[in-house]
Amino acid sequence: MTNDKPKLLIVEDDHGLRSQLKWCFDDYEVLTADDRASAMAELRRHAPAVVLQDLGLPPDPTGVSEGMQTLSEILQVAPETKVIVVTGNSDRDNAVRSVSRGAYDFCVKPVDTDVLKLIVSRAFHIHALETRNRELMNAAAPAPLAGIIAPDEPMRRVCRLVERVAPTDATVLILGESGTGKELLARALHEASPRRVHRFVPINCAAIPEALLETELFGHEKGAFTGAVRQVVGKVEVAAGGTLFLDEIGDMPLPLQAKLLRFLQGRVIERVGGRTEIPVDVRVVCATNQNLQELTTEQRFRQDLYFRISEITINVPPLRDRPGARPVLAQALLRRLGALHGPARRGFSEDALAAIEAYSWPGNVRELENKVKTGLIMADGPLITARDMELADPVGPAYVLNLREVRARAERQAVLQALALTDDNVSRAAELLGVSRPTIYDLLERLQVRVSK
Repeated sequence: MTNDKPKLLIVEDDHGLRSQLKWCFDDYEVLTADDRASAMAELRRHAPAVVLQDLGLPPDPTGVSEGMQTLSEILQVAPETKVIVVTGNSDRDNAVRSVSRGAYDFCVKPVDTDVLKLIVSRAFHIHALETRNRELMNAAAPAPLAGIIAPDEPMRRVCRLVERVAPTDATVLILGESGTGKELLARALHEASPRRVHRFVPINCAAIPEALLETELFGHEKGAFTGAVRQVVGKVEVAAGGTLFLDEIGDMPLPLQAKLLRFLQGRVIERVGGRTEIPVDVRVVCATNQNLQELTTEQRFRQDLYFRISEITINVPPLRDRPGARPVLAQALLRRLGALHGPARRGFSEDALAAIEAYSWPGNVRELENKVKTGLIMADGPLITARDMELADPVGPAYVLNLREVRARAERQAVLQALALTDDNVSRAAELLGVSRPTIYDLLERLQVRVSK
């Protein structure tokens, strides 16, 4: 049977005081540790919302160096955790210093259990409110397009192009490496268009044998060939009024390319074995991970068809060229997949985030999704590690150590993410960042960030 009580971690090297505090908090699931290593192990395994920590820990029980280091590591791994430090009556200065370093509150020895219970209860309440607030903000924050997560400028440019093209009937060609989300963009384009009330019909040109692809697209009449015992309507007709998505268009056989070109020019089809021209009003969106210009040079793709399907071309950037997007995408995938592939997790450990940033992701978002699934299944504790995701530890330092460069990079990424979440609404972005409008305008100018509104 699972224990639904809130988790409280007590970090205290004095066995007697640790036992006293444990029995004092019988309304909580109490975890205990007597040094930094055991405290971090409990934190990673159970993710307690509140930590009650003594500043004097071994191997420096008479000082505060080890306690301060423990506080720093706790907040680095789990910044939302509320840490309440406990210190001697004559050491209030260090208690105040710990609060300035991120501790939620402090309590001095000898401990007044009634006061301490009140502080702990309030810490749990504040943690719950902050968690709920983050959930509401995530739920309310608008995405640039349905289903698209675009905290980075390259992907936001793609989203803006899709939004401009969606109301038109222009034929669109989406180019990008495998796993970058080309079909997701095609669906978003359909949902943002007036055709969203009709069907979005996808067909993978590489997955269907050449002999069957023509009938799959255009249908066939009864008796058109051996085994054609009834009339079959093709995907082009099924998509009438809506959007036909031709994935992997670069793999379409040359003879069928000619028939597709004829349809795109006249917007009429003939079923296989038929003689009647059937007009079809449908928007066509194509996608491929191949270089169609090279294929036309090699005469493996018709140049006239290439020009016809590329009225508007959208280039989807690979994940390696989307700065700052990887951890945001990983967190979003974790929230979406968590209910399907294991118990709810708080997030990723520090080494997992560093590995996510360091890895080149040749399989792009699809590979990232698979790694997050692996982490959800393999993780024992509430935080997914790099080992759980089967990612190698990053080689060299995970982060740049020059403070000026780190600060500038962090500011720029925070501003870009806030603008992405608010659809370039500067006022709402300022609220998310906790700054005034003049401050964010100064940041936009200094960081050379342009907004579309």
